[in-house]
Amino acid sequence: MSNKVIQAMYNDDDILMDAVKETRAANHHIEEVYTPFPVHGLDKAMGLKGTRIAITAFMYGCVGLAFSIWMMDYMMIQDWPQDIGGKPSFTFLQNMPAFVPIMFEMTVFFAAHLMVITFYMRSKLWPFKKAENPDPRTTDDMFVMEVSVDGNETELVSFLEKTGTVEIKVTEKH
Repeated sequence: MSNKVIQAMYNDDDILMDAVKETRAANHHIEEVYTPFPVHGLDKAMGLKGTRIAITAFMYGCVGLAFSIWMMDYMMIQDWPQDIGGKPSFTFLQNMPAFVPIMFEMTVFFAAHLMVITFYMRSKLWPFKKAENPDPRTTDDMFVMEVSVDGNETELVSFLEKTGTVEIKVTEKH
């Protein structure tokens, strides 16, 4: 496979969506699509697999819930039991109604913070990372579809011109 990609630029998201569908139907490999805003249905049109991020969020929430239960049991029941407002700390289960807000908040806290860390690690968005968008106009009003060239450059360029592109560039893959 070559290191070249063809960058086809579009100025409308509907035209881009049709072009992605046509390109996939013609069995050309789409490397990446850059858009200035999320385009609904683009992931399915590109044939991307579904994400398992919701499962991860659930697991992180369970970790937060378990941590909060352990923390409150240790702090309030075992290590330093206190008589607060005339309610002695006998067992965790007897005091659990008072602990429910803390358990909820720790579940949300762990899920949210660990999901942000997971997102940055999965996306490889490290501090001071240089932007990877191929053209600065993709952050404003243009859409770019990168299609890999596999020895069929002229045929692919003529095919993409028929999909409604406003500009085509052939570049080396970064």
